[in-house]
Amino acid sequence: MHVAIALLRLGYRVGTIDLDARQGTMTRYMRNRFRFIERTRVHTPMPNHMAIMRSSAETMSQQAEDEHSFLLMALDEMGPITDFIVVDTPGADTNLNRLAHGYADTLLTPMNDSFVDLDLLADIDPDSHAILGPSVYTRMVLEQRLMKEKRTGRGIDWLVMRNRLMHLDARNKREISEILDKASGEFGFKTAPGFGERVIFKELFLKGLTLMDIKDDPDVPLTLSQLTARQEVRQLIAAIGPERIKGYRRPPSEKRN
Repeated sequence: MHVAIALLRLGYRVGTIDLDARQGTMTRYMRNRFRFIERTRVHTPMPNHMAIMRSSAETMSQQAEDEHSFLLMALDEMGPITDFIVVDTPGADTNLNRLAHGYADTLLTPMNDSFVDLDLLADIDPDSHAILGPSVYTRMVLEQRLMKEKRTGRGIDWLVMRNRLMHLDARNKREISEILDKASGEFGFKTAPGFGERVIFKELFLKGLTLMDIKDDPDVPLTLSQLTARQEVRQLIAAIGPERIKGYRRPPSEKRN
């Protein structure tokens, strides 16, 4: 959500697709945002949004065919009217999840700063912390990257983002950083600046807002913590590098002046 709204605030046309429609967190976030705009009449930018449900067809082959058609239809519909399409994928290993990875130009994988989440990326030796091999998820990403390269001639720019970072310089934090550096070279991803463990990231959900929208909400005073969190979002966007992909855009506020 923060990526989508930050891109909007930079002047890009943005579409969003919720593939985790059963849980529907991103769709509810968008619904809350629409309600905020409707209630306050504040000119808050809104992306084009679609939610895709898993197919309920009787056979697995028909489910896979339906879901492929659903996703392609959404991408084809949004493609001509957007610069970027931000897709929220489910955490489970589903057909829709794999399809979305296979069509991604940029893949952003958030992981909490723990050995539990590190297991998402690699099999780690408990004593030496050597990387024994890729995890199930990493194998899936590498397979989809290879398939995309064969299909389009382009790969996937894979970024791993360390999320909910603690502010203490703990030994666990340093060890995870060292392992990630090794894994990035082995599996071909880059590490992106992450978000700290801050309550503000969760508090704005009910209003459908992000830290990039704080100035639109008179009920939320801008604090030093929020300014720091906004900078974390900006650093993540800089790592994604939208200007390298679509060039620079003039933010809406500049267009009105």
